[in-house]
Amino acid sequence: MRDGDRALPFDDRGLSYGDGLFETVLVRDGKPVLWEEHLARLEEGCRRLELTMPKPADLNGIFANIPLFQQPLAVLKLILTRGSGGRGYRPPWPSDCRLRYRLTPFSPDEERWHRGVRIRRCSLRLGIQPRLAGIKHLNRLENVLARSEWNDDAIAEGLLCDSDGRLVEATSMNLFWQRQGRLETPRLDRCGVAGTLRQALLDRLPIQEVNAGVAVLEEAEALWLGNSVQGIWPVIALNNIDGTGGLTWALNETHRHLQNHAHRLLGYPLIQSPQPGDATP
Repeated sequence: MRDGDRALPFDDRGLSYGDGLFETVLVRDGKPVLWEEHLARLEEGCRRLELTMPKPADLNGIFANIPLFQQPLAVLKLILTRGSGGRGYRPPWPSDCRLRYRLTPFSPDEERWHRGVRIRRCSLRLGIQPRLAGIKHLNRLENVLARSEWNDDAIAEGLLCDSDGRLVEATSMNLFWQRQGRLETPRLDRCGVAGTLRQALLDRLPIQEVNAGVAVLEEAEALWLGNSVQGIWPVIALNNIDGTGGLTWALNETHRHLQNHAHRLLGYPLIQSPQPGDATP
């Protein structure tokens, strides 16, 4: 099953149909960060899609076989497909899954940790499909279309709702906010990706999963985006769908509280309280 970075054949079902899963893992000094959370999500994805979970020896053996793991900080991308076979959409049974992986050097965007980011709402709405909710499957066209809505490098991310108008996530990050002193994050039982950093924070902090529309952010004292590669970005401005106006937040100690919890988990430096002039929404 373990094939490294070899090309996929033309008839691979992951290439043809998005029939598979992937994980994007931060690797620090040769060791995968939040590895147990990544394995748990991969296993849940395999259960949902009825794929064969890679053997532990195949997964753990990756770290001994790639010289690039001598880099102090890198990102490992794992792709697991159902393999080839079947007739049309009908999957083969049993499946002969394919595992591919690639490691690339990585440097986080530290300025966004310190100064915060401006984001915007996206017009695209995510489709509701509970069977796929939470897992990181290969069919990510919705995210691609949402990300194509802007080309302004000053906009760091786009905020996504589902077809019923409920907050879900950003195009590649999870969403958190504090409201009336409570930490909250969107419930992801209908769509969206349950990030591994999100899960680690849910396991350690009193974060409530809620169903809410965009209007709830008008009551938020602080807003963040985060994932297990980039860490946590404080949000200082949320623009409307047309890229104008919207909501703003001033950086404060509240932003650093959640951010530093996450950065301890990822091995990133702790961020000091903002000083005057740190950010201008």
